[in-house]
Parts: sequence; structure tokens; C-alpha cells
Amino acid sequence: MWTFGRKIAAGFAVAFLLQFAIGMVAYRNINVLTSTNLKMTHAHEVLDHLEVLMNEMRDAETGQRGYVITGEEQYLEPYSNALSAIPGSLGELRRLTGAFPEQQKRLDLVEPNITAKLDELKLVIDIRRKGDAEGAVKEVRTGRGRRSMDQVRATMSEMERDEREVLKQRATDVEVAAGNGKTTIVGGTIVCLLFLLTTAFLLTRSFTNQIGSAVRHMQSSSAELQSAANQQVSGARESATAMTEITTTIGELLATSRQIAESAQRVAHITEQTAGAARSGDTTAQRTQDSVGSIKRQVDLIVSYMLELGKKSQQIGGILEIINELSEQTNILAINATIEASGAGEAGARFAVIADEIRKLADRVGGSTKEIRSLIEEIRSSVNTTVMATEGGSKAVDLGARQFVEVSTALRQIADLLQTTTQASKEIELSTKQQTTAVEQVNIAISNVARAAKETEVSSNQTLQTAGRLAGLSRDLTKMIQNAVGA
Repeated sequence: MWTFGRKIAAGFAVAFLLQFAIGMVAYRNINVLTSTNLKMTHAHEVLDHLEVLMNEMRDAETGQRGYVITGEEQYLEPYSNALSAIPGSLGELRRLTGAFPEQQKRLDLVEPNITAKLDELKLVIDIRRKGDAEGAVKEVRTGRGRRSMDQVRATMSEMERDEREVLKQRATDVEVAAGNGKTTIVGGTIVCLLFLLTTAFLLTRSFTNQIGSAVRHMQSSSAELQSAANQQVSGARESATAMTEITTTIGELLATSRQIAESAQRVAHITEQTAGAARSGDTTAQRTQDSVGSIKRQVDLIVSYMLELGKKSQQIGGILEIINELSEQTNILAINATIEASGAGEAGARFAVIADEIRKLADRVGGSTKEIRSLIEEIRSSVNTTVMATEGGSKAVDLGARQFVEVSTALRQIADLLQTTTQASKEIELSTKQQTTAVEQVNIAISNVARAAKETEVSSNQTLQTAGRLAGLSRDLTKMIQNAVGA
């Protein structure tokens, strides 16, 4: 069933649609009138330019006639003006009739005739300028120019006739559009008035029938509102009791929170001290790391020198092998020399050869000995360098040891501070337990408040709905009373 408001809205909607339809029809008719007016204006422009072109042709003919009669150049002024204006007039006519193929065809026909007429006028003027007046008159009497002009007049008359037919048709269209607009507006207005009167009558009768129903609904809603109000009172009492318990619990929670705050403050102070000690330990550790890096570099240097020493030892071994080989050969040669020495005389030459070989071997042994001596010197130098590097590494290790002692001291301080932090944490733990107990009590109280709030919410919803219905009914009754008073 439709409410009174919906009925009013429906009535206004229908009235709006009727007015909209009337407006659209009127708008369409106005567009038709505007378009038709533009077309009529265009037709008038075409007619005006046709008239201008014909006047220009007449002026050219008049100027030629006056010059032929008098022979004076001043009579050619209309001819000269027309001669310069005719091309522009033809171009404008072509532009205006561009959308009309039939008129374009006529212009195609009239242009050669205009050209022929202008040529005839020019020929006569040229003959007259030569002083041959009779020849000029004779050329005029041939009738060529008159025939060209007649054809121009005939073609332009057809164009003018078509344009005037267009004007008549447009005038008829204007009358039809205006008539349709008047009929639509008058008829639509009458229909709207009848509809509004009918709608007003039906709404008035429906409004009168709804008064009794509104009063009955108001009485029923009043009873429901009273019941809901009683439920709200009960829920408010339960909420008050629960709030008392919450107040007490919050007091306990506040005291516990203070203890937690004090403990937290101590923890914060201790944490700052711990942070300072940690920073000191970090600095010491960084310095220790630098020392360790120095030790590593020294050790690397020692390793390098030891490797070099190993290489030199290998070279000494090779030279010693050579010395060993030379010693063996020297022994063999010495034995041979002893054997050969027993045979003196002719064998002396052989002994000399052997003695020469022994000398060469001795030279090689001497050279190897020098090399061994040089290598030994280099080994000794490397050993000295290794010893110095080792001493430097020892010093670095000592420095690192002292710094590690400092790190150890800092770490002990951190351990002491952490012990104090642990004690404070225990106090915080105890306070937290007390706070947990208080929170449990708060939770129970809040549960009571929640149940009471739910009951209050249900009652409030009922009250809200009922109050809304009463407000609506009250507004309806107020309007009806105002209408009754007005009537």
C-alpha cells in the first residue's frame, strides 16, 4: 500500500513528466523554426545576390551603350565597375548554392552567357574607340549580345523562381511548426491542470481516511514506549552497580600502575648505565680489533720471511750437491794423477792434463764457496729481519692483552649492572601480577556492564523505533490539523 508521501511524490513525478514532454515538443518546434528561419535567410541572400548580379550586367550594358552613343570615356565607368564586380558576385552565388546541385547546374549554364555578353560589350567598345561609330552600332544590331543577355535573364529568373518556391515552402513549414507548438502547449497545459486537480482530490480523500489509522497507531506506540522505558530503568540500575565495581578496581589498578612506573624508572636509569658501559666495551673491543689486525700483519710478515728463508735453503742445497759432485770428481782425478805420476817422463804430459782438470774443478769449488757465503749472508739478514718482526708482533700481542683486560673490566661492570636490572625486573614482575589480578576484576565488571549495555541497546532500539513512528504520526497529525484549520 502506498503512503501519503509516495502518492504526492508520484503525482509530482507525473506532472513533471508531462511538463518535460511539453518542453521537449516546444524545444523541437523552436529548433524547427530556427532552422527554417536560417534557410529563409539563406534564400533571401541568394535572391539578393541574383539581383546584384543582374544589376551589374545592366550597368555594364548601360555603360557600353552610353559610350557608343557619346564616345566619351566617362560613360564607361559603370561598365568598368561591373566588369570588376561580376566575378565576385558569381563566386558568392556558387558558395551560397553549394548545397543545391540544381542551382549549381544553372550557374554552369549562365557563366558562358555572361562571358559571351561581356565579350560582346568589350568588342563594341573597342570598335567605338577606333572611331568607327557605325561599325559599333552595326555590331550591336547583330543581336548576339541581346541573345546572350536574354539567356542570362532566363537562367537567373529560373534560379530566382526556385528560391522563391523555397521561401514559400519554408513559410508553410513555419506556420505548421508554430501551429504544432501552440497546440502542444495549450493541450499539454490543459492536461496538466486536469491531472493536478484530479490528484489533489484523490490525495485529500486518502489523507482523510488515514487520520483514524494514525491515531490508533499512536496509542499503540505509546504503550510500547512505556514498556521500553521500564526496561531502560532496570538496565540503568545494573549499569550503576557495575560502574561502582569498576571504580574500585580502577583505584587498585592505579596504585599498581604507580609501582610499575617507579620500577620502570629504575630500570630506565640502570639501562642508561648499562648502555654507557656497553659503549665503553664497544670502544675497547674496537681498539682490540685494531691490535689483533696489527698482530695478523706481523705474523703475515714473519711467514713471508720464513718462506724466503726456505727458498734460500733450497738454493744452498743445490749448491752443496754441486760441491759434492766436484769433490767426487776431484778424488777420482787425484787417484788418476797419483797413478800417472808413477810413470814419469813421457807420461808427464798426461799428468799435466789431469792437473789442469783438477785446477778447473778447484776453481768451480771456489766459485760455489763464494755463492754459499753470499747465500749465508742473505739468510742471516732474513733471520735478523724475522727476529725484529717477531719482536714487533710480541709487542702488539702485549698491547692486545692489556686491552682485553680493559674489555674484561667493562664486561664485569655490565654484569653488575645486569644483576641490578634483574632485581628490578623481578619487582616489575610482582607488580605485573598484581596488575593482572586487578585487570581480571575489571574484566568481570566490564562483562556486567556489557550485558546491561546490550539490554539497554535493545530497549533503546525499541524506543527509537517507537519514537520515530510517533514523530512521523505527530507530523502527519500536525499537517492535517493545519489543513483543517485552513479549510
